[in-house]
Amino acid sequence: MRKRDHVASVEVLYEQSKHKRNHRGFYQIVLKRFIDLLLCIAVLPLILLITIPIAIAIKVEDGGPVFYRSRRLGKGFKEFNMLKFRSMRVNAPDLRNDDGSTYNSQSDSRVTRVGRFIRETSLDELPQCFNVLLGHMSILGPRAGDVESKDTYEEDEKDKMLVRPGISGYTQAYYRNNLGVREKRLYDAWYAHNVSLWLDIRILFKTAATVLKRENVYTNDENAKEEKAEEKISL
Repeated sequence: MRKRDHVASVEVLYEQSKHKRNHRGFYQIVLKRFIDLLLCIAVLPLILLITIPIAIAIKVEDGGPVFYRSRRLGKGFKEFNMLKFRSMRVNAPDLRNDDGSTYNSQSDSRVTRVGRFIRETSLDELPQCFNVLLGHMSILGPRAGDVESKDTYEEDEKDKMLVRPGISGYTQAYYRNNLGVREKRLYDAWYAHNVSLWLDIRILFKTAATVLKRENVYTNDENAKEEKAEEKISL
């Protein structure tokens, strides 16, 4: 499906379900927060154990800081500091695509050797469990938008902010980095209105499969493949 057709289909999907308001339900407000805390506390010892070798590897490679703090937008557009393991070189320039999304390629020279591995395996996301414990995030939810994009949201896209952002979520699990900015935001807005225990269970299993297969890790590489495929079709 071509990109413009995909955007149109996501817009229809959002319009058909925006009346559901599941973000106000018992599961989202009470049960989901309880599950988030229970799971994060349970896996905390494992996360701390994994942190040690990753931290050593990051330090040995270039001596820079282990963690990267990024100012992000949470529920209700409230700002918070999101934690990740640092995967880029210190003071690496911020490169963006035409739609405002982050440039992301396997050949990106800004990414360290350790950084490439932890990105492909999603281990760089583990420190966000502390954001979950602090109430900034959920285990599953929309992507956390960067603060620089705060004024670029269209009205229908703002609905993604009705719930806490997630370490993983619908777009990360099913598409990872292979979507444009508007598509990501609309899928996230759709998720906010349709959030449920059953949907989150499906997303959780799909996340595991996507990470294990290392699918759609690099946005720009996937876009380049699609452009070449369209050129062949047009010929």
